Amino acid sequence: MGSIGDYAGNGVNGKLRDSNGQRRSCWYEEDIDNDLRWSFALNSILHTGATEYQDIQLLDTKPFGKVLVLDGKLQSTEMDEFIYHECLVHPALLHHPSPKSIFIMGGGEGSTAREILRHKTIDKVVMCDIDKEVVDFCKSYLVVNKEAFTNPRLELVINDARAELLGRSEKFDMIIGDLADPLEGGPCYQLYTKSFYERIVKPRLSCNGIFVTQAGPAGIFSHSEVFSCIYNTLKQVFKNVVPYSVHIPSFADTWGWVMASDSPLTLSVEVFDQRIKQRINGENRYLDGETFVSASTLSKAVRKTLENETHVYTEENARFIYGHGCANRLNLA
Repeated sequence: MGSIGDYAGNGVNGKLRDSNGQRRSCWYEEDIDNDLRWSFALNSILHTGATEYQDIQLLDTKPFGKVLVLDGKLQSTEMDEFIYHECLVHPALLHHPSPKSIFIMGGGEGSTAREILRHKTIDKVVMCDIDKEVVDFCKSYLVVNKEAFTNPRLELVINDARAELLGRSEKFDMIIGDLADPLEGGPCYQLYTKSFYERIVKPRLSCNGIFVTQAGPAGIFSHSEVFSCIYNTLKQVFKNVVPYSVHIPSFADTWGWVMASDSPLTLSVEVFDQRIKQRINGENRYLDGETFVSASTLSKAVRKTLENETHVYTEENARFIYGHGCANRLNLA
């Protein structure tokens, strides 16, 4: 779990000066595994609190600027969130012949909506997040997404994504899973299951529809936590499934996504780049055709794990990344 402490490891409750007014070293620390911890220096603690569903912190850090932390897990940073969100959004949108309607599961910080709304073909984006406090918090503090939240093509819904999709009759050209990581006791691990993909997501996709989800750590030592089984689970539901991954500096690991559809998911570098120029307002900072080819070319070790993966994600047989969600901690209290 994430924690904040001074150089001696003591909690400082957001105060970065000692009793003499001298500035002291304050660090954010996140446990990646039992014996592995990632930390970086802070300028200040902008907010710390808890909602009904999860703990929330907003930190001003020295290496990464503003950082959003939920349930002790770093979600995105001002310095490199563009890598994550360009990779989540643009490959699927560019593989679709003409995407117009999009449904985002989660995405409360607004960055996923921001990237989608750069596409000229988009008529409607539904962003459905269960945690109103997180959404309101991000609307207030994350200035970079201010225009996205006020864009008339965006429909913001506060609800459970499962219930919202079940209650809608319309279909979407793309459904995006911009969810928190599957944590034991967290708010959304049920949205990574085969039954959810099969009974709720797939029926809400239009012809040529594409589903894409963030799929957790995908590094050489971490890809078997959830990345490989999310990939295998989607293979049971869709005809075509494409896993890909890139390094996210602030995550201290390679991160994975999985794209799935019953339509072909093949696009040449030339067509990929051509569609970027034709469809997207502004210039991507990270993603182009060659970058996506690289991202979808996995290492031998990861490919072998994916080929041999047999685990199917269910509520009864779920896998989790390291850490615990807010609900789990409340049950332990």
